[in-house]
Amino acid sequence: MAEKKFPNPYDVLPEVPSFEVTSDDISHGDEVPDEHVLDGENLSPHLSWSGAPAETKSFAVTCFDPDAPTGSGFWHWQVIDIPPDVTELPKGAGSGKAPLPEGAIQTRNDYGSQGYGGCAPPPGPEHRYIFAVHALDTDTLGLGEDATPASVGFNLSGHTIARGLVIPTYATS
Repeated sequence: MAEKKFPNPYDVLPEVPSFEVTSDDISHGDEVPDEHVLDGENLSPHLSWSGAPAETKSFAVTCFDPDAPTGSGFWHWQVIDIPPDVTELPKGAGSGKAPLPEGAIQTRNDYGSQGYGGCAPPPGPEHRYIFAVHALDTDTLGLGEDATPASVGFNLSGHTIARGLVIPTYATS
């Protein structure tokens, strides 16, 4: 039987314009380096973006694994309320190894902690890790660091005016 992949959640949400997201550490379609996995150094990757709409009032960064065997995917990282003049997060910003922009808030991931939680799929086929940068029409989502991934996702869907993605993969044997 062929492996069933869950949809990219952004393919089923209302369409928004896209902009470019790049990284010094991860690439679309390539394997996530060990320094960014849970059993490695667990460092959030560098992310950079350009081409967001001029009316952007803030950004959010998320990392989601739609292939996690949960029926609802797995949120690895969520940063909200990133100021509109910020266009980059350094490697380790979600791991406490580099600073986040002033005013940015890391909310809970599905590991139950604030910050970045690296790749840790069960043995088997590769998983996709969707790193998304969301351009928002609001200065703040009005959520705190204890916000659940579902509440962040709900609020993002109502305020996203553009989005950029980079989707690396990772598998364990």
